[in-house]
Amino acid sequence: MTRWIALFALALAAAPGGAADPFFFQPKDRIVFLGDSITEQYQYSSDIELYLTTRYPQGQMLFLNAGIGGDTANGGAGRFQEHVLSDKPTKVTINFGMNDAGYGNFDAGSNKRFVEKTDAMLDAAKKAGVQVAVVSPNAVDRRLNPSFKNYVETQKQYYAPLAESAKKFGFPYADQYTVTRAAVEAMEKDDPKAAKAKPYYDGFHTAPPGGLLMAHAILTQLHAPADVSTAEVNAKTGVAKGTAAKISGVEPNPHGVSFTRLDDALPMPVQKDWLAMLPYTNNLDDLNRYALTVTDLPEGEYSVRIDGTEVTSTTAAALAAGINLGNLTTGPIYDQGNKVLQAINAKNAVVKNRFFGVTRASIPDWLRDVGEPRKQEERAKRLAQIETAQADVYKLAQPTAHKFEIVKK
Repeated sequence: MTRWIALFALALAAAPGGAADPFFFQPKDRIVFLGDSITEQYQYSSDIELYLTTRYPQGQMLFLNAGIGGDTANGGAGRFQEHVLSDKPTKVTINFGMNDAGYGNFDAGSNKRFVEKTDAMLDAAKKAGVQVAVVSPNAVDRRLNPSFKNYVETQKQYYAPLAESAKKFGFPYADQYTVTRAAVEAMEKDDPKAAKAKPYYDGFHTAPPGGLLMAHAILTQLHAPADVSTAEVNAKTGVAKGTAAKISGVEPNPHGVSFTRLDDALPMPVQKDWLAMLPYTNNLDDLNRYALTVTDLPEGEYSVRIDGTEVTSTTAAALAAGINLGNLTTGPIYDQGNKVLQAINAKNAVVKNRFFGVTRASIPDWLRDVGEPRKQEERAKRLAQIETAQADVYKLAQPTAHKFEIVKK
């Protein structure tokens, strides 16, 4: 707990304007994730998408990805119009700097170009009326590559100007580097050989736990709401209330209590390979809190069941204090969230094929008069397919009523 308080303080300190600032992403946004190979991996970006879809099942957002392996701010600035603004986004995340800094010692000339090209993208976005979240890259994991003991220090100096660039253009800044470095340093103490808590395959490309670490750092610094919904039930009187949830049919009984719960949103389904990362992401209490409080139960152990399936067991004291069911890895609500994730992944296969197969397609000069119109026609056709797939994702994300039973063991 002490360690997370320190990590969370870093996140708040890195976020301009304080915790009262509005959440960067909003319903009906068209979002483009721009960056290098870490963005092209569709891990942190898909985790952000999963959060936004389950948290806002009526949100009608559209998600696109313009990550290219090996790219830099220079490349991003050169393709910003064609790869980003041409899709008419309302929100963009820019995540460059891993390759720019060169994996070695700090170079002032390189850093100057990085800042200039970042500013060029921010200027273009502002002129187009597009909001940008400027994101520093994740800190590398020196447990997996001894040379990163030097590079992680270079990163600190190299990314430092990003906060000022964001401020200059009036955009929010997510200091992912500081937060992920604090988390990795905590892992170094707990797991020096990276045998269990391993966010990155090679020290900087994300494994699934690293995608969660990155998404958590970005979302919390952009002021993502913590609560999915809350339900409070008195097991003796049957009195109940919910926030972003309707509680009905409360039936106290000698063995506990049952009720029906219909939420406005879904918790993000915690993947089993995320579990080792939960201690370093506040157990998602600040991002995925699906709360249940049950008071006036006799002392003892209780089974929590949803639609007849036991999802966890706990004590009367814990239930009275309130528990978070957001991190469940079983049960009908978790299963529904997983179906949403699978649909997101299927949709993103179409997004990736459009970007690499059409948007990036090179047309020779001698075919440009016919090739360019055909290319734009195909881009529009594929975008329509993405929009249809996106609508199907939202159909799967609609909450349904579930029967909860709290049964004494």
